[in-house]
Amino acid sequence: MRSGTGRSGGVYMYANQQGCDGGRLYYDGCACVVVNGDVVAQGSQFSLQDVEVITAVVDLDAVSSYRGAISSLREQASQQSLIPRVNVGFTLSQPDNYSSGFPSLPIAVRYHVPQEEIALGPACWLWDYLRRSGATGFLLPLSGGADSSSVAAIVGSMCQQVVKALEEGNEQVKLDVARIAHYEKASLPKDSQDLAKRILHTVYMGSENSSEDTRTRSSNLAKQIGASHLDVKIDTVVSSLVLLFSSLTGKTPHYKVDGGSTAENLALQNIQARVRMVIAYMLATLLPWVRSKPGFFLVLGSANVDEGLRGYLTKYDCSSADINPIGGISKQDLRAFLRWGAENLGYSALEEIEAAPPTAELEPIRKNYTQLDEVDMGMTYEELSLYGRLRKIFQCGPVSMFQHLCHRWHGRLTPTEVATKVKDFFCYYSINRHKMTTLTPSYHAENYSPEDNRFDHRQFLYNTWWPWQFRKVDEEVKKMEQQKLPSIIMSTDEPTHAEIATKHATGLGVPAAAAGNVSTGGVTLAGKA
Repeated sequence: MRSGTGRSGGVYMYANQQGCDGGRLYYDGCACVVVNGDVVAQGSQFSLQDVEVITAVVDLDAVSSYRGAISSLREQASQQSLIPRVNVGFTLSQPDNYSSGFPSLPIAVRYHVPQEEIALGPACWLWDYLRRSGATGFLLPLSGGADSSSVAAIVGSMCQQVVKALEEGNEQVKLDVARIAHYEKASLPKDSQDLAKRILHTVYMGSENSSEDTRTRSSNLAKQIGASHLDVKIDTVVSSLVLLFSSLTGKTPHYKVDGGSTAENLALQNIQARVRMVIAYMLATLLPWVRSKPGFFLVLGSANVDEGLRGYLTKYDCSSADINPIGGISKQDLRAFLRWGAENLGYSALEEIEAAPPTAELEPIRKNYTQLDEVDMGMTYEELSLYGRLRKIFQCGPVSMFQHLCHRWHGRLTPTEVATKVKDFFCYYSINRHKMTTLTPSYHAENYSPEDNRFDHRQFLYNTWWPWQFRKVDEEVKKMEQQKLPSIIMSTDEPTHAEIATKHATGLGVPAAAAGNVSTGGVTLAGKA
């Protein structure tokens, strides 16, 4: 808008919707008026107002003068017939009123940093969803990790925005708060913590594999936000299911660290994950009844976009929820948001949460073993973000992604190491693509969202061996090695492609059945049913 009016002069009035569109998008407002390349008025990007009006005083003579100073426009105007002017007996403004009649002066454009957009955008989206859905609050499984803590902080930010709107006298917000949180009109919330206690309900569902650190972090964060917090042990439910399986089959599964197979290890992790989903929905339905309140709670999910892309989640676990405010946000951006939120939202517990290594805590903790997300995945979250952009935005397949990364990582990794990483990613991507069909509706933020309901319409069934593509990658590697391209070999303890494929992701949610072995370009992979 500034560029267009700056080149040819004129007044540009921009209007936009603001708020949830009833789906995954949030329209970000920012109505503005631009004159001759300068912004003279700008509305808010994120707001709880249903309608926002901005005004500016513009000088049309200034536009004529601006255009007259452009030689090409002067030549065109000189060849046009004059437009007749008709004088009328009134004015559109009051020239003697210098306070309101003087043309609006240029202002600096206000831009939010990405961390502010994460704090405000999903928060306003959640408030729109809450007030329209008829629900009376949110239920969030709060593990003490970065993802669920980000969701909790976003709801806390929402409560802060609601209280701010109340202080500004927003009548619609007053009516919505009184209806949703069951306040009397004369006793609205004193602060964001007072409001959060009524509409945000968090639950820590610990097991024998959970650490005291995550339990403490979740409790501290819930207290700072003001949420109503519960601490639940799920071991008895998990043990009952394992006992049921043992009575049916005569066999008892064990974790990998206790000598169990990959299938046993995977099944025991998924039992915990899915039990948490069942408990979350039970609490969301019955807690209002327990507290003698009408209505129901919306269950919030907390899987980030990178985990969806990689499939590092259990199908129908706590990633399955009613809505997910961070499902379109990358892990890297969420960690930056946590650091920002610790200082700007007033939740100091976020700093400790961000510094902790990401872990699912689904396997037993031993002196020589602690489960870590990036080790389980065989790739870092930074690499996942890059893979996602290359796959979705640049439409890269295995061969073109390999070629791109060879240039990007030249000097860091050998072509063989790059090929291994690309094969690992596409192996997992194709095995877990079916999970995208059941992803929880999420606030849309990243262009590489893998959700196939709206943003990524590629098929969900692939040949997981990619025989032609992987063979071409191997041929490319061979050519590069024959040319002896200079590169620095970076030592790595990451598992090979064959090891990862055999291990099946340690597997959060990956099917455990195997069907034979297939050779693809010199790499032997365990088959999947």
